[in-house]
Amino acid sequence: MRTTIDAAGRLVVPKPIRDAAGLRAGVPLEVTFRDGRIEIEPVPREVRIEDRDGFAVAEPVGSFEPLDEEVVRRTREAIRAPRTKE
Repeated sequence: MRTTIDAAGRLVVPKPIRDAAGLRAGVPLEVTFRDGRIEIEPVPREVRIEDRDGFAVAEPVGSFEPLDEEVVRRTREAIRAPRTKE
């Protein structure tokens, strides 16, 4: 897909790519230039590890939006895909 940068330097990420990457308005992004490529990725959510009944649990720091069913579905598919190919 092709897009352009406007006079203010803004880049529109096409909707199919935003949807596939789970990007929404207000999501912080990390932008880097490496080996002649511009890379854009969501900033990892900060978590702290807590012990709950002998299990390590990652607890998000700060406020966050609950995950919706679509994000959970896509994450499951992404995790399972490499396993099913082996």
